[in-house]
Amino acid sequence: MAVGATATKLHLPSAGGRRPSLFHLAAVAVLCTVSYLIGIWHHGGFSASPAGSVASSVSIATTASVSCVSPTPTLLGGGGGDSSSSAPLDFAAHHTAEGMEVASGQVHRTYEACPAKYSEYTPCEDVERSLRFPRDRLVYRERHCPSEGERLRCLVPAPQGYRNPFPWPTSRDVAWFANVPHKELTVEKAVQNWIRVEGEKFRFPGGGTMFPHGAGAYIDDIGKIIPLHDGSIRTALDTGCGVASWGAYLLSRNILAMSFAPRDSHEAQVQFALERGVPAMIGVLSSNRLTYPARAFDMAHCSRCLIPWQLYDGLYLAEVDRILRPGGYWILSGPPINWRKHWKGWQRTKEDLNAEQQAIEAVAKSLCWKKITLKEVGDIAIWQKPTNHIHCKASRKVVKSPPFCSNKNPDAAWYDKMEACITPLPEVSDIKEIAGGQLKKWPERLTAVPPRIASGSIEGVTNEMFVEDTKLWQKRVGHYKSVISQFGQKGRYRNLLDMNARFGGFAAALVDDPVWVMNMVPTVGNSTTLGVIYERGLIGSYQDWCEGMSTYPRTYDLIHADSVFTLYKDRCEMDNILLEMDRILRPEGTVIIRDDVDMLVKIKSITDGMRWNSQIVDHEDGPLVREKLLLVVKTYWTLGEEKE
Repeated sequence: MAVGATATKLHLPSAGGRRPSLFHLAAVAVLCTVSYLIGIWHHGGFSASPAGSVASSVSIATTASVSCVSPTPTLLGGGGGDSSSSAPLDFAAHHTAEGMEVASGQVHRTYEACPAKYSEYTPCEDVERSLRFPRDRLVYRERHCPSEGERLRCLVPAPQGYRNPFPWPTSRDVAWFANVPHKELTVEKAVQNWIRVEGEKFRFPGGGTMFPHGAGAYIDDIGKIIPLHDGSIRTALDTGCGVASWGAYLLSRNILAMSFAPRDSHEAQVQFALERGVPAMIGVLSSNRLTYPARAFDMAHCSRCLIPWQLYDGLYLAEVDRILRPGGYWILSGPPINWRKHWKGWQRTKEDLNAEQQAIEAVAKSLCWKKITLKEVGDIAIWQKPTNHIHCKASRKVVKSPPFCSNKNPDAAWYDKMEACITPLPEVSDIKEIAGGQLKKWPERLTAVPPRIASGSIEGVTNEMFVEDTKLWQKRVGHYKSVISQFGQKGRYRNLLDMNARFGGFAAALVDDPVWVMNMVPTVGNSTTLGVIYERGLIGSYQDWCEGMSTYPRTYDLIHADSVFTLYKDRCEMDNILLEMDRILRPEGTVIIRDDVDMLVKIKSITDGMRWNSQIVDHEDGPLVREKLLLVVKTYWTLGEEKE
């Protein structure tokens, strides 16, 4: 197969300014020829040396010429501010692979821009499609992905005037209006201090329905009841998150929150959260399990989230129980908590609110939770899940409902239905033992062997394999930073997506950078590792990449795809995955695709028609390794500025 090459000048070492002799020139020619032959023998394909390597690595061109190359992709521009004046990563190939499409049997296709109405398109939460489904229990707001014939085959455009978001931590408090041009929340939530418009910017004061003094003060009140400052609480879930101010202000306390809310009348609330640089997904508690494994979160939170916790035999609280780790906390504020003080403002009767609270208390008790605030502190009530189920199982002899769930996999959560039953914790031999194993406190838990691996629960994975994987990703991320000069620059990237996270090694290697990583574990292959990711103190979700992701367009600054296309080779079309990556990637965002060189050549033949600039470079172990990297930058274009 003919493979394209990026040729650069051969930089010969200088020796006091002397001209190279005929002998030197001949030696270089011989070396290049020998390298060329070795390259053919190894079928190394399109290769480029990593930054800092000797400039004698070989790139095979489709012409008869041979180029000794050492390209270092660099970011010429980009970052916070007006991205229209900044240049993208310079990945342009100087030698194109003429005839590649003919040789590989592929026809080069150019993808056009979608119509303007798709600027905020979310394929699996499409508003028009959702109306086909039942409104009962908000089923119509769950994931309903398009059929093959309904798929968009175009590039989702950014709105006119789009700019790169402000760098973190400035982005926590301010965003560009042009990026999310919606004023609905500024009117509807004006008195609650969620968000306001100031000229061409949005301002996020940090307020909320139940924290009028700001999210920081509200979190401080929670910290008076449960330990938020000693590293024992690291992962959190915010249900019905609004603009995710609770999660935004937890970050300064080294607590990483996954915030979710449906795509509903509160237009773009999850989009605002991601624009702020805060982890969030589109999601709803309805009929399907949340897309997280059992025992994932150290605490879960609802602040006037309007979820009917007491209904459907306690189904929704049973789902919270499933995803809470042993000893985890559930925090509730807003109706009906402290109803004696607020009932008039809530425009409900005392009897109604009291009945709702008593029903919630009864469900929590039936799940064997313990209320640790017998009297609400301010407007906050907190319950704690037991550390094991010894007492809870004994209580089922008296309290029959809800029963313990049957043998269904507790971690299965991709279109799996919720059940009004208690998800059993792993067995223990002693009342003081923590089911599933004791977690280290943060930050030690990031690199400590997770209990699921230490106990042998992940088939085929040993402690030593986990330790080696952690070291491997430290090396790989170091290589990424050497070939993408601005990867390590503070403020250039904030929201990162790992499409095939495995144990979360990529995210762990970036823990000291001002970024966060959404770790996606594909539902094909070994999907049991998502629980390991949460035990490390990281966050993520299950995902089938043959479908759209539950997020808005332009929400990630960098996408990392390790062996994703090999994994999905016979499952769905390659361009469907690439178009979805383009949808969720910001203008001037970066993609790192790691895969076999032949696969990368096929990918590049598609992305060249997607307004992406790209370049294939070598593996961190050198040009003789078949696995290589495709480094990509998405060009800047918006509605009305459709540049090729």
